[in-house]
Amino acid sequence: MPMFSRRRFLTSSAALGGAFALGAGVAARAGAAPDPQILAAQFAEARIAADGVTQRVMTYGLGEAAHAGMPPVLRMRKGERYRARLVNRLDEPTTVHWHGLRIDNAMDGVPEMTQPYVYPGDRFDYTFTPPDAGTFWYHPHCNTLTQMGRGLTGVIVVENPDDPAFNAEVVLNLRDWRLGAGGGFIDPFKPRDAARGGTYGTVRTANWQREPAYDVPAGGIVRVRIAATDVTRIYTLGLEGAAAAVIALDGNPVEAPFPLDRLDVGPGQRVDLALRMPESEGACATLGNFRGSAPWTIARFRAVGASLKRDLRDVAPLAANPVAEADLSTATRIAIDLTATAEHRATPSICGSLGYTFWAINKVPWPGDTADPVAPLEELKLGRSYVLDVANRTPHAHPIHLHGLSFRIIASNKRSFLPPPTDTILLLPDEQAQLALVADNPGDWVIHCHIIEHQKTGMTAYLRVA
Repeated sequence: MPMFSRRRFLTSSAALGGAFALGAGVAARAGAAPDPQILAAQFAEARIAADGVTQRVMTYGLGEAAHAGMPPVLRMRKGERYRARLVNRLDEPTTVHWHGLRIDNAMDGVPEMTQPYVYPGDRFDYTFTPPDAGTFWYHPHCNTLTQMGRGLTGVIVVENPDDPAFNAEVVLNLRDWRLGAGGGFIDPFKPRDAARGGTYGTVRTANWQREPAYDVPAGGIVRVRIAATDVTRIYTLGLEGAAAAVIALDGNPVEAPFPLDRLDVGPGQRVDLALRMPESEGACATLGNFRGSAPWTIARFRAVGASLKRDLRDVAPLAANPVAEADLSTATRIAIDLTATAEHRATPSICGSLGYTFWAINKVPWPGDTADPVAPLEELKLGRSYVLDVANRTPHAHPIHLHGLSFRIIASNKRSFLPPPTDTILLLPDEQAQLALVADNPGDWVIHCHIIEHQKTGMTAYLRVA
């Protein structure tokens, strides 16, 4: 079946009115009330597959009422305090990790390392001030393959009031689901796939819908915030029917917006686009995944109303976040090798183990979420500059995410474009890259592959900043 056709553009059954309402209506802004925002981890049911309702989906709801939909978009403001109270209504421990936010270590959400488990019926208060504006996301760091795979992934928007004006905003949460007949959950992974690139989902969604469509102003500039929250899938994003510019990657603005052609995005990564909609009412722009031999539609944007006649050149670059630049003349170098490891049984864990070890960092497989983890990869001095010499010694790509710190890719044997500061690098097979950072946030910071099967089968470690 062709991926894009005018008939499919105009007959999408998943049209949702008002992209701007999506960006604002389901969100919650920090600082709106003195009390912490209630963020309840809970069970629900949802119609995700075409042939049935999925039971025991996991989601987050705001407040005391039950919630049956996608986790809400949490809206915060750069430099303003945010407070959330996690209430655990699941039947197993959980936490919240604020992915990409450079916040206090005690708020990072890693059990046994930065906070205790939040057991069923218990609660935990998170308080922090986001220093950076951009697109981020939140998810548990406990029994992650199951909890994330069943729905616990939500998007964070940290607003900067000085950002340029857009005519609308659409937030896209991209993820797969492993569902079988009737919409029931099936095994979250296959060991054979976990030892390779990971186990893919069977139902592909954006905002918990298959090929959703959004009405946005004709001829307008739409800010599209995209978060790849899937546990496995790497996307190659592309657009047909309109033009778009990349304005931010992983929460940090690019120095100069550039046209979207094909862009690889791995689990944990984010992209902000400025999308210039077609002039004619009813015309569509289609965001697709072009990875592999069978491209498919992620979401559609449908032009409505009289043309606003905006120009992409109207969009000024976003203001840079206050990420410190490493002093390369004094930087200490740290070698980090990503490798396979001898298969053996993993250590049991309250937060779940897949039962196998396939991967390692510097030849040491992570033993699981335990009270006495392995020693840190390295102890970094607070305020000092470092260069991580990261080498992928495997034939598979690994999106490597570092908690609590931002780094800049300063060299690579596999890429010519070096992005702005980031917290996640999609390290290609046999890639060797140099990541420069300033150790300006004290604490124990996890570094791991965000293909969750790889994370949970050994490709995890941590850096200590003191």
